[in-house]
Amino acid sequence: MKLQLALDDITLEDALELVEKVKDYIDIIEVGTPLVIEEGMRPVRALRKHFPDKEILADLKIMDAGYYETEEALKAGADYVTVLGVTDTLTVKGCVEAANAYGKEVVVDMICVSDMPKRIAELEDAGVHGLSVHIGVDQQAAGIEPIDDLRLMKAHTRKAKISVAGGINIDTIPMYAKEKPDVMIVGGGICHAKNPIVAAKEIYEALKGCE
Repeated sequence: MKLQLALDDITLEDALELVEKVKDYIDIIEVGTPLVIEEGMRPVRALRKHFPDKEILADLKIMDAGYYETEEALKAGADYVTVLGVTDTLTVKGCVEAANAYGKEVVVDMICVSDMPKRIAELEDAGVHGLSVHIGVDQQAAGIEPIDDLRLMKAHTRKAKISVAGGINIDTIPMYAKEKPDVMIVGGGICHAKNPIVAAKEIYEALKGCE
């Protein structure tokens, strides 16, 4: 299992400083959607320059122009790009085509997908590389957790790698790790921690200890 650090409500300067501190405990750096909205592809380029050995995910949540938008992120240095599962399959196929041309991967964010089993089958047929369980912050505020969707996804996925995100922290890591997703995504659990270095180390070690 890999640990992905989601950089969302943070400045580029603070993101670079934070990643430098916790780089030994993370596998994938996620340039979150809020950071993309604020800075475009600049964070992807900067993180690629400063951390050439780390994998980078650009959380674009693509909804249209799949090939073009995926290629823009990949040219900037991303290894993974996200597309929304609720978009048209033609858009997803465009993302996959671009990723395959660059030897990189597309991860489908399954937020708000209503018929998970059906859509998983369609997306895997389209050649996606990864699927991500995602409970958004608004849903989290209503008390919804991603564990049930993770179990459902595990039961219906044939080959795609699985990521999970949605308020995961040191206290909930063991519950999610038991389901053995390929990637565990943590944002506020590290970024908003009193001591991000300690939090990242504890989460990373707890995750690896569950393998």
